[in-house]
Amino acid sequence: MAVGQQWLFAPACPLVDRLGREFFRRTPAHPGVYVMRDARGAVVYVGKAKNLRDRLGSYRVANPERVSRRHLRLMREVVRIDVELCSNESAALVREATLIREFKPRFNRAGVWPGRARFLTWRLGGGTAQFCVHEIPPLGWERFGSLGGYARRLLGSVVRLVWVALHPQAGFSALPEGWAHGRFALPVTVGCGGRTSELQAALGELFWGQAEAFGAWVRGCTEGRLPAFDEAAMRVDVEEVESFAGSHRNGGARGRQLALL
Repeated sequence: MAVGQQWLFAPACPLVDRLGREFFRRTPAHPGVYVMRDARGAVVYVGKAKNLRDRLGSYRVANPERVSRRHLRLMREVVRIDVELCSNESAALVREATLIREFKPRFNRAGVWPGRARFLTWRLGGGTAQFCVHEIPPLGWERFGSLGGYARRLLGSVVRLVWVALHPQAGFSALPEGWAHGRFALPVTVGCGGRTSELQAALGELFWGQAEAFGAWVRGCTEGRLPAFDEAAMRVDVEEVESFAGSHRNGGARGRQLALL
């Protein structure tokens, strides 16, 4: 088995030297974003993590065999890391994108400049609801956004929740093929029969900033009708939609913030 070159001296740990080992020990094992600053206080990098403690722990050792030169340069410049907790990984993703756009850190590459506009779009009629993602929404389609690359992910959660709310007797286990994993042929069509007005009202709550009301509608439609596995799957999508809509409504509002100096 191949092994790397043995070091006469251990690789440097510049962030441990500057921030102390206790910084890494007390970083929460929680979803969130981290903001790295240089000696002038300028933001040089923004990242997100499902587990902040694990993610920031990867910055402890500046091993040139394992990290890129760009990564090593970043570690040499950082003198402070601020951590902001988020409700879940999806909320952290939204917050990361907001901060990258705001600060345009020089060590970030993706997301610094706006990409293509993408809208989550929908229309109701003829006993069906259609959902899609458009760069330029056609006439007759309602729209929400622009959401960039997140539009497709949000569409997946919304479509699955609409499906299970309108078809609770079938549940998540009977979703059309691929839907559970976000694989859709666009536009996505969901039959809603005589419940078009009800769905229109629920979507209005969601896209006018009342995601909790939309989640309550989904729960009310499915209460006591889903097996435990389907109930858990539904909660994941409800949390996704509520956390995203809350961040979007508040302009990327900060949740609990913990500044680790």
